[in-house]
Amino acid sequence: MNLVGNWSYPTAIRFGAGRIKELGDACKAAGISNPLFVTDRGLASLPVTATALDILDAAGLGRALFSEVDPNPNEKNLAAGVAAFKAGGHDGVVAFGGGSGLDLGKAVAFMAGQTRPVWDFEDVDDWWTRANADAIAPIIAVPTTAGTGSEVGRASVITNSETHVKKIIFHPKFLPTIVIADPELTVGMPKAITAGTGMDAFAHCLEAFSSPIYHPMSQGIALEGMRLVKENLSRAFADGTDLEARAHMMSAAAMGAVAFQKGLGAVHALSHPVGAVYNTHHGTTNAVVIPPVLRFNRPAIEDRIAQAAAYLGIAGGFDGFYDYVVALNAELGIPDRLAALGVGTDRIDEMAAMAIEDPSAGGNPVELTLDAARDLFKASI
Repeated sequence: MNLVGNWSYPTAIRFGAGRIKELGDACKAAGISNPLFVTDRGLASLPVTATALDILDAAGLGRALFSEVDPNPNEKNLAAGVAAFKAGGHDGVVAFGGGSGLDLGKAVAFMAGQTRPVWDFEDVDDWWTRANADAIAPIIAVPTTAGTGSEVGRASVITNSETHVKKIIFHPKFLPTIVIADPELTVGMPKAITAGTGMDAFAHCLEAFSSPIYHPMSQGIALEGMRLVKENLSRAFADGTDLEARAHMMSAAAMGAVAFQKGLGAVHALSHPVGAVYNTHHGTTNAVVIPPVLRFNRPAIEDRIAQAAAYLGIAGGFDGFYDYVVALNAELGIPDRLAALGVGTDRIDEMAAMAIEDPSAGGNPVELTLDAARDLFKASI
């Protein structure tokens, strides 16, 4: 199968192995002549980043790099990025990496032209209309993991460093102008990151599929995204050089982010506080809490999950699907308790209060009350 395509949904996506070489052309197509390349600290020194910077340099676009990006990026990282963008007279951003690099890069392009604080653009009601849309710089997104799907998202997750609360900052123009989705860039991912990011994509699809909000387009995308994960994540985990599996996982990640326009749920509502307080890996945290959340949501989603199981070729309806998820986590080396990620029981009340306020909570098919959040944390830790 020839896994190469040019897609215009939900934005222009140049998909296929080796397409990172088109980075210079993509910048020029987006009207960017002086890009700021934004990635995280871990990626900044790796050969894959040097190659991308070489491509920009050869295209006459410089190699300006900003990498002061934490695993859970915060407003301090953002302020430093905006300062670098302004100091270099940049006119666009190449956001490169996993969720942290992509989210911060998008936020830098957004905030560089704004005069209000970033928290004024939280995903609440129509707060996004406060932004000066004409001042948002164009964004080229280049994912190097297959998990968050931030490359096709209209938001960034920024952690408030003082309150440790993750905030979703939203604007339609966060959606990158062009995405380069090159599965070769994911070949070097360590097994643990392949597992965690892959389960993040699965969680996005599963929660979108389970959400009671009406959005049949997202519903179909979520279902097919789960199928791609089921058929390819184990392959990518077992053999990191399996480019076909890597390509399908990159598609599944983008599909999950498109699908969750329909809503997320308690998996993310629990995972966000854990990540903010304990700095755990987001996708791995999601994977750990999926089974208890499935049990919690069962009364509302049993029939729907049985339909998904049938499509995915999993026997046994809801129970078969649940057992499959537990077995997949075990196969990927993901622990069955958050305690193994360093999460303690001493801050359950604090995290439960954060969970019910998280924007994801509203999409859960069963109401996430404070008591329910506490119980879910106890079951998960």
